Amino acid sequence: MTEIGQLVLRERQSRVRALTDQLMACFHEDATVETSWSQGSAQAFVSGAAARSASSGAIINRVGAPVIQVHGERGFVELPSTTTRWIPVNGTEAVLVSFMRLLYRVERRDGVWKISALHSINEGDTLDAAVPGQDLEVDPSALEGLRHSYRYLAYTRSLDGADVSPDLYGIDRPDELDALYADATAWLKA
Repeated sequence: MTEIGQLVLRERQSRVRALTDQLMACFHEDATVETSWSQGSAQAFVSGAAARSASSGAIINRVGAPVIQVHGERGFVELPSTTTRWIPVNGTEAVLVSFMRLLYRVERRDGVWKISALHSINEGDTLDAAVPGQDLEVDPSALEGLRHSYRYLAYTRSLDGADVSPDLYGIDRPDELDALYADATAWLKA
């Protein structure tokens, strides 16, 4: 289990440090990734991560201890994660903090553990001025209809002209999470 734990931690470290080759080495060639900004292949995720890192500056990522389940050549990992970014919001520097759970499906193929799927579950987020007392000038009507589990992430991306799907995994839709966990458990034991 140590090898699996180190794999998911290496994936996170490689992602925030923009270590593209190391990041890609964490995934099987047919792996898939579903996050707020990437839904598709691991290759698309890795190249998108490199482009995002180059254009958006530093990302700080703090993770908790992984919870790992293993059955034969398959494993399922849940990793709590907090991501912090400094971004412009309406001309003022802001700090966006996103709280997530990352769910990894890992497989040992040819004796090597790698990630075969990654899903992020949004738990909540905060948005504050980087300098206390400054006003971010957030229009409350711009937040209407945004889901509580990733409201500020969606809002700040909209300022850049990007859309964030309203159908991401989030703790505000427990039935969808139950289905995701049930599917992962069935996959693990298959």
